Amino acid sequence: MVKDDNIAPFVSVIVSTYNQPEWLKKALWGFEQQLEKNFEIIIADDGSTEETKKLIDSFIVNSSLKITHVWQEDHGFQKTKILNKAIKASKGEYLIFTDGDCIPRNDLVATHLGLSRPGCFLSAGYFKLSMKISKQITKDDIETQRCFNAKWLLKHGLKKTFKLNKLTSYGLKEDILNTFTPTSATWDGNNASGWKKDILAVNGFDERMQYGGEDREMGERLMNYGIKPLQIRYSTVTLHLDHERGYVRKEMFIKNKAIRRITKKEKRVWTDYGIVPKKTEVAN
Repeated sequence: MVKDDNIAPFVSVIVSTYNQPEWLKKALWGFEQQLEKNFEIIIADDGSTEETKKLIDSFIVNSSLKITHVWQEDHGFQKTKILNKAIKASKGEYLIFTDGDCIPRNDLVATHLGLSRPGCFLSAGYFKLSMKISKQITKDDIETQRCFNAKWLLKHGLKKTFKLNKLTSYGLKEDILNTFTPTSATWDGNNASGWKKDILAVNGFDERMQYGGEDREMGERLMNYGIKPLQIRYSTVTLHLDHERGYVRKEMFIKNKAIRRITKKEKRVWTDYGIVPKKTEVAN
């Protein structure tokens, strides 16, 4: 496949990452298998080390993927800040968001694009894996898509639960489960999408927020703005690879909940701490 950098892709996939090169490699292998080819990838890197850069540079040289690496210095958990930088760097009219610890099924870009509607954003699904299975998945498993097969996962130690329906639902079953699931359609950063113009209209992510509902808060402002969330959690899925979260602190949740409470109560659509920075008055 020949890259044509003069053609601006209609879709930009924004992939957040932080010091998980082994998982990011598997995610990028997943994007190499996409049925829809006309998209770019913006890697939103919240301060990873040189190891991650070398991996990304290797994909840029050796892969057919169109990749832009957006990096910032490591000053703690600043995912919202790097996501806003990635949004600014994106060329697509439609943005799909996922994480570097999630392997996309080969229909992810095509499904988001096919189900996109004006005035709406899409809330899709993910399937959590154990550390054991996460490590077992190989490039061949991703290329053949066998790692998305329920029987393959059960054979490798997965416990059978209702959530397996995320991997086995197509057609009428998929529509019924999307319609009647008790889970509300929210903006979840590991598999969500929306129009860039709508995201810009609410000023992107609130950069005061750290871990815990920081993605959903932007979705709440989108809804306040009049953008309708559509539930597609059984239509396309990512495999969420296991990892520790040493960066999580209790005060992050407390602060984020307070911001979300105000967003909901005052029906805010704009944050002064987003893509367009708050103007500061200059003293005379």
